[in-house]
Amino acid sequence: MAKSSNQKTKLLRLCQFLLTQTDEDHPATVSQIIQELARYDIRAERKSIYDDLESLRQFGLDVQCRKGKAPGWFVGERDFELPEIKLLMDAVQSSRFITQRKSDTLLRKLERLTSVHQAGQLQRQVYVSGRIKVMNESIYYNVDKLHTAIAGQRAITFKYFDYDLFRQKVFRQEGRRYTVSPFGLIWNSENYYLVAFDHAHREMRHYRVDKMTEIVVTCLQREGRERYPDFQLAQYGQKHFGMYSGQEMKVTLRGRREKAGLVWDRFGQEVILVPDGEEHFLVTLPVVMSPQFFGWLMGLDGSLSLTAPREAVEAYRQKLAAALEQLGN
Repeated sequence: MAKSSNQKTKLLRLCQFLLTQTDEDHPATVSQIIQELARYDIRAERKSIYDDLESLRQFGLDVQCRKGKAPGWFVGERDFELPEIKLLMDAVQSSRFITQRKSDTLLRKLERLTSVHQAGQLQRQVYVSGRIKVMNESIYYNVDKLHTAIAGQRAITFKYFDYDLFRQKVFRQEGRRYTVSPFGLIWNSENYYLVAFDHAHREMRHYRVDKMTEIVVTCLQREGRERYPDFQLAQYGQKHFGMYSGQEMKVTLRGRREKAGLVWDRFGQEVILVPDGEEHFLVTLPVVMSPQFFGWLMGLDGSLSLTAPREAVEAYRQKLAAALEQLGN
């Protein structure tokens, strides 16, 4: 009998079947494998199946055999374990900047990283009540362009906008294009921000990626490294609460020792705390003075107090006084 033209795809079909239809709890017998291949008009004998399974194992696929009451062959270790895929799916579902349509597409792709049986278990473990998704799907492609510019160390131009009450775009700078040199992307307060050297103002600034449009990667070399030779993206994000701009200061905070975790959670484990008596500590940090920083302090309900410098303390007092006055009105 002449061989079917589909015989050439035999090993590929076998690999696909094992990856999508088998796992440790759902092994496939040789008979089931032969029946699956027959669906594609591929003839196979038991001995050839064993040879093919060994070829796939030598290629690097973790093909395992289970003996006992329910014997069969299955794929064991995969590139992603089931808990890892669940984490990725939770991240997609809970990310505000990914539109619902793009979220659904990504989730379907993640499900294909495991068997159809395990894909049925990939229900969301993180439930975010009333999660608001952005409507602007162009952010997905904006990030891709920005990565290209960052990797190539190129400047970009773009238009920047806000929304009015009717969800219409209102362009800043009367629609004139910004020219900046990207240094990196920061995920902060459920939004993506581009941190870049602004060519016009000759300083480092940040921009919400979902409010950028008509991005063009230019042939201009990136600027700003001479002015900011030791620039650290992580430190920039730590200093800007909620990515609000303002004057940068070195501030001193005082708190009880059991509240040290509040500082480490916000600024990282490498921050050094200095004991202040038996029950308190002091920490000095660079922070951008902004309503978000003061709001963070207020939200801690006195667990941390601002002690220096004097101008920062005075600004905080004024913010508290203004808040109390608004409550009185």
